[in-house]
Amino acid sequence: MRSLKYAHSFEVVKQLPESLLPLRKLAYNFWWTWNHETRSMFRDIGKELWEEVEHNPVELINRLSQDDIDKLVRDEVFQAKLTLCAKELDEYMSKKTWFDRKYPGRRDNTLIAYFSAEFGLSEALPIYSGGLGVLAGDHLKAASDLGIPLVGVGLLYSRGYFRQSLSPDGWQQERYPQYDFYRLPLSLVRGEDDRPVRVRVEFPDNEVLIQIWKAQVGRVELYLLDSNILENSPKEQSITDTLYGGDEEMRMRQEIILGMGGYRALAAVGKRPTVCHMNEGHAAFLALERIKEFMQEHSCDFRVARQCCVSGNVFTTHTPVPAGFDVFSSELLEKYVPKTAKSLGLTMEKLLELGRFNPTNKEERFNMAVLAMENANHVNGVSKLHAQVSRRLFSDRWPDYPIEEVPIDAVTNGIHTMTWMSRRMTELLDEFAGPQWRDDPSAPEFWHCLDQVPDARLWEIRENERGDFVRYCRRRLRSQLKRASSGPVDMASVNEVLDPRILTIGFARRFATYKRATLLFQDKERLKNLLFHHDRPVQFVFSGKSHPRDDGGKKLIQDIIHFIRHEGARARMVFLEDYDMSVARRMIQGVDVWLNNPRRPMEASGTSGMKVVPNGGLNCSVPDGWWAEAYRRGVGWSIGDGSEFGDEGYQDWIDSRALYHLIENEIAPMFYYRTEGGVPSGWVEMMRRSMKELAPMFSTLRMMREYTSRFYMNASSAYNQLTSNGFERAKSALSWRDRVLSAWKDVRVVSASDSLQTVNVLGDSFEVSAKVNLGELTPQDVRVQILSGQVTQNRELSQLELTDLALVESNGSEHSFSGVVRCGSPGHRGYIVRIVPHNEDVIVESELPIVAYEPEQA
Repeated sequence: MRSLKYAHSFEVVKQLPESLLPLRKLAYNFWWTWNHETRSMFRDIGKELWEEVEHNPVELINRLSQDDIDKLVRDEVFQAKLTLCAKELDEYMSKKTWFDRKYPGRRDNTLIAYFSAEFGLSEALPIYSGGLGVLAGDHLKAASDLGIPLVGVGLLYSRGYFRQSLSPDGWQQERYPQYDFYRLPLSLVRGEDDRPVRVRVEFPDNEVLIQIWKAQVGRVELYLLDSNILENSPKEQSITDTLYGGDEEMRMRQEIILGMGGYRALAAVGKRPTVCHMNEGHAAFLALERIKEFMQEHSCDFRVARQCCVSGNVFTTHTPVPAGFDVFSSELLEKYVPKTAKSLGLTMEKLLELGRFNPTNKEERFNMAVLAMENANHVNGVSKLHAQVSRRLFSDRWPDYPIEEVPIDAVTNGIHTMTWMSRRMTELLDEFAGPQWRDDPSAPEFWHCLDQVPDARLWEIRENERGDFVRYCRRRLRSQLKRASSGPVDMASVNEVLDPRILTIGFARRFATYKRATLLFQDKERLKNLLFHHDRPVQFVFSGKSHPRDDGGKKLIQDIIHFIRHEGARARMVFLEDYDMSVARRMIQGVDVWLNNPRRPMEASGTSGMKVVPNGGLNCSVPDGWWAEAYRRGVGWSIGDGSEFGDEGYQDWIDSRALYHLIENEIAPMFYYRTEGGVPSGWVEMMRRSMKELAPMFSTLRMMREYTSRFYMNASSAYNQLTSNGFERAKSALSWRDRVLSAWKDVRVVSASDSLQTVNVLGDSFEVSAKVNLGELTPQDVRVQILSGQVTQNRELSQLELTDLALVESNGSEHSFSGVVRCGSPGHRGYIVRIVPHNEDVIVESELPIVAYEPEQA
């Protein structure tokens, strides 16, 4: 049979009467994902249909029959809801924002481009795999709420991430459905001639055409790149086929399209970013593309272009282990980017050096995280602990700096509260804090209204959410059994699965081995005693996917399934297949406790646990990622004290015992200890305290204010300054760098003296005087500093404090500095004098990490 391809193509859309036209506007703006009233309005059109189309409002509209449309037109209640939702969206889009109040006049010269390999906006757009993508989606939503001038750039995967089912033996199976972009909340970007806007990306054999789709996320535009067009060969069409699919070469092709193609796509749609933010190393090629485009546009050399562009780049790493970084062979780089190297005026060897921990080690594979870090003046991890881990990982690149000063900051992740919070809890805060709280869920004062909420009211919401979740799990299980063609006995048994009155603990995430999904199963008899305790039973709900090539993760899933089926645990333990944002939302709203037990310190952040907080759920977690800074007694539970052992087996044994002890002796007894009226007052008080103390802090609104004030605005200002007046300041900064590097061999600390006594009183101060020789440099070229801290057993300084000294006098190349240091901590203390370069147009730690220390004591 002949296979026919089209000769002409066209788009067909559902015709709506005028009174229903606002439906389309609402459907094509992902604002509905964080507006309960609009989601409810779509659900009211047809609850079963809403579930069938997997919460995709565009497909919901496409599926409406003429009879459905006529009924909606006649339904006055629905018409009123539709009018109200459309009005709310218009008001949201037009009102003055935090950014405009905080940075008046800066919108016209500031644009942040946020590049990510995945974006989790909704289950209706399945181009995400897990936490990285969901964080990226929440990033855009918070930028929209705050009015930050930001656009997103990503890839549009025609098969998305895989859909999961389990074999009869519990082994994960993957399937990749084909998505029709015209039936998703997306619009194809077209030019004035109504033809699709396209960009070209060069590969070794030919050029690949890329078309651009736009997703509207509140006020923010997200541009998604798609290679699946007829003019490309089948091999080229498949580049944007699956997320994290294919071999190393396919990943290279995807990342070139994301970074280089993404930057070109922004130019094609008229966007000229002052700041480019690389969310993980996948997008690092944009740094090279940005420099190349700058060189061509301004007819300048590589060094000037790089000085300007790097000043406007931000890089966020999410990976706490070297194995997590994307790396490529030199041969693959030499195949794919020699033209890029030539256009930059670099040899291939010089380009390869930009992606190595040790630039001179030709055996080292090209690391995308290193490339991003080499070309960004602002680098951060995603929690305080993760930043510490990252500083150790990258410390070899700053050999003269103590680890505490390796220039990797921390911006702890958050969640977009309105996306993840249940309607019941949202309406509770509406009642007690007023609806204005929705404009800023990161404001602590709104959450203090919970002090006025009666215990019985909070507990009623928790009970109702758990009951809804149990019913959802049963429906989901029926669907799973139906797909597996199970018999009537299995279908009937679903009604005995889970109990809406029992303490419910959830565990859901990517099934990587370090996340230890089966830690709870170390002692199966003890676990069964927990499940079927006659007074304090516990039930567990698991969900999550393993990477298709991670058999170790798949084995963890299979072990859980075998326990459920063969250890008599069906009534108390469930595994929900095909974890996605929809399942996640149900879980974090329905469980009483969120369990997270990774092997510390391998969890960079762990935002899933943050999502239970505004819903009244409590966290029980290893003190890793965000929980290392969030935990305090009374807001949840910590599994162990953070001690790390070299023996993984012993670590697992210790942590499993701590977990059993917590559930048996603290969590379950508190849950089941009921006071007057059947309310567990201790539990409710912990809910209240967790929400008050953690919900405002671990919000993407707080996170985005940090990114904006600490990184984005500084980077945008630096970029604008360096690119003005014929790059005068950029050229001056380069000349200064050359001069400092040439003269640094003569820079030294000559002597240092102080007013210290043998024993000093806590709180007193002492004066330090230092003589330095700067050779051909001037005092304006440097900072003379005191690094003081606690002296460890091996005479190293820790808990460092920095004090700048002031110039006192100059005599030729010798200069005297002095300053005052406070004795702020007791114990054995010490200090050392050092000299570092200084220039307001150069971030020294990132660009010129050289230091001259005074000689250490013998």
